[in-house]
Amino acid sequence: MNEHAPLSLHVPEPAVRPGGKPDFSSVRIPSAGSVPRPEIDVDPESIRDLAFSIIRVLNREGEAVGPWAGMLSDEELLEGLRHMMTLRTFDARMLMAQRQGKTSFYMQHMGEEAVSCAFRKALEPGDMNFPTYRQAGLLIAGGYSLVDMMNEIFSNEKDPLKGRQMPVLYSSKALGFFSVSGNLATQFIQAVGWAMASAIKHDTRIAAGWVGDGATAESDFHAALVFASTYKAPVVLNIVNNQWAISTFQGIARGGAGTFAARGLGFGIPSLRVDGNDYLAVYAVAKWAIERARRNLGPTLIEYVTYRVGAHSTSDDPAAYRPKTESDAWPLGDPVIRLKNHLISRGAWSEARHKQAEAEILDTVVASQKEAETHGTLHAGGKPSVRDMFEGVYAEMPPHLRRQRQQAGV
Repeated sequence: MNEHAPLSLHVPEPAVRPGGKPDFSSVRIPSAGSVPRPEIDVDPESIRDLAFSIIRVLNREGEAVGPWAGMLSDEELLEGLRHMMTLRTFDARMLMAQRQGKTSFYMQHMGEEAVSCAFRKALEPGDMNFPTYRQAGLLIAGGYSLVDMMNEIFSNEKDPLKGRQMPVLYSSKALGFFSVSGNLATQFIQAVGWAMASAIKHDTRIAAGWVGDGATAESDFHAALVFASTYKAPVVLNIVNNQWAISTFQGIARGGAGTFAARGLGFGIPSLRVDGNDYLAVYAVAKWAIERARRNLGPTLIEYVTYRVGAHSTSDDPAAYRPKTESDAWPLGDPVIRLKNHLISRGAWSEARHKQAEAEILDTVVASQKEAETHGTLHAGGKPSVRDMFEGVYAEMPPHLRRQRQQAGV
């Protein structure tokens, strides 16, 4: 007779379901300034604990404290604040445009603005990002045209990608923003490959790969860690842990690991966790990792602890899988408000100037939208030429495509 009990699977469950009281008691938050800043050339083995803590700079009073503080001037922080405010305003206008039928799809960055905006500031011209669909701050902080971003969202006659990509899947070679892929985690291994190529050419440019917490369950994520660690590629591997994949909480993808950053430890990669809603902390950690890559010291894995305030996309209703008030209970606050309060505490900003900046930024975004809409939207106005689908695929167009283009009359 079989004396063993029947086997069963363990399926992780979120702490709270819709209708329940939000609970973030499992998120252990150390005091701001309490996590040490290691030397750039530190032995990864000696900083294993940084994969389980959270690096923070801004305290509850809005002060910048600790060894990771003091890397940006007030003027640089004000610029960063405007970048985040611009991204948030851009999001609001494009979400409204989707609801009005001007585009088919949109994805917001609400609550995650500091991650991409601060990281971009730590990069140098020529560095390459392999992003996901929620890093538009890399473009905005890099000075990319809001009109061109909107043209891509509307898929109109001035769309830089000529209607070949879904809305928000941007691409800009000039700004080091590799084409966003809807197939998640593919860009992680591509970032490592690009970084390896840069090293083979004895170049000085580094790469950055981006995934969300859910995409860490993809095989490409692990393949990227293997190649990055084996060849010590000059790459920064970023995990944006916003607590939710499309509709599953982070515990599903994290598996038995204590943190996402901890996954890098088995590969000998220095791995850090940072408060993703703290602009100063994100910049400081990004600068540390980027400098490490540029000194040919190999890859770094960074987990940004943040929260997706809005829906996964305009196709999603988060009320079906999490409490409606959960974002209000998120313990790390709002990145825009935190940086604003820090600058006010330093006497470099004020509530009145913030209101004025909000109005100025809204005017700029609205003007950009009006210009973009003159070139067409999803259901009205100019569209990319049918001819464009035949271009840019082959160096020399093969006969079957020439025939098809002739049949299409373009």
